[in-house]
Amino acid sequence: MPLLIRFLALAGILALPAMLPAQEQSFVSNGVRIHFVTKGSGMPIVLVHGRNGSIDTWMSNGVFQELARDHHVIALDCRAHGTSGRPHDPAQYGREMALDIVRLLDHLQIFQAHVIGYSMGAIITSQLLTLHPERCVSAVLLAGAGRLEWDETEERFFEQMAREEEQFGFSPSLTKRLAPPGTPDLTKEEIAQRSAVALANPKNDSKAIAALTRAARDQVITPAKAAAVKVPTLGIVGSEDPSMLRQLKKLKEYRPAMPLIVIDGAKHGDVSKRPEFIAEVRKFIAQVESAGQ
Repeated sequence: MPLLIRFLALAGILALPAMLPAQEQSFVSNGVRIHFVTKGSGMPIVLVHGRNGSIDTWMSNGVFQELARDHHVIALDCRAHGTSGRPHDPAQYGREMALDIVRLLDHLQIFQAHVIGYSMGAIITSQLLTLHPERCVSAVLLAGAGRLEWDETEERFFEQMAREEEQFGFSPSLTKRLAPPGTPDLTKEEIAQRSAVALANPKNDSKAIAALTRAARDQVITPAKAAAVKVPTLGIVGSEDPSMLRQLKKLKEYRPAMPLIVIDGAKHGDVSKRPEFIAEVRKFIAQVESAGQ
């Protein structure tokens, strides 16, 4: 490190943790290599991205860099994503994805952390709260509440998703479910175009994503388990994300004390980029940490 930077940091003129580059690392979690990055110092925060995302999700929207100004931020590539391992066996997904966070904390010798999950990451985080609540200082569920419902209709829907992911590299059915009200269905031409891009992406392993989808049942949370969670939790969702808004309202029925923030005009795909999101996260984390002192 240049002596001038070290001097300015020691003098309090520069915030050294925010200046240092993120440190890329990996570890093996029950046989699957998990890639992660860390930056900053202070109370740890784990960031868990959504389906077809990666660590880059948090880098591109600036959330990683913003929180690393005063926290020890850890972002991981979930199984089947980024540069982490991509097993094709559904048994390697489900609750294993929540347990990856526990193993990551163990690897870093960290007992507790704030956990922020977006979409698929919120599903993972919500299950983590039921499996190992003692490892979570708090949780933020962004555009996802966890798998609170499961029946034959959901079983058929997820199998259809998996088949579409194998065929197209993405799921038109999921795209439709997450679209704002009134959005027209994708045309055959649009599906073909998106499929060509998805299947050509070397980071998109369609068989691994399909295996992840087929493990969805293993992430289901019963109402009793959802209601029993005592970890401070914040729900955030866009007003133009009806499916996830409905699910988070359902979760709030089980946990009335959970604040639920609805960001006006935000869609499922852009809610993490809205300034209201990071503002609400910072306020919530500050309140949790203040209460814990």
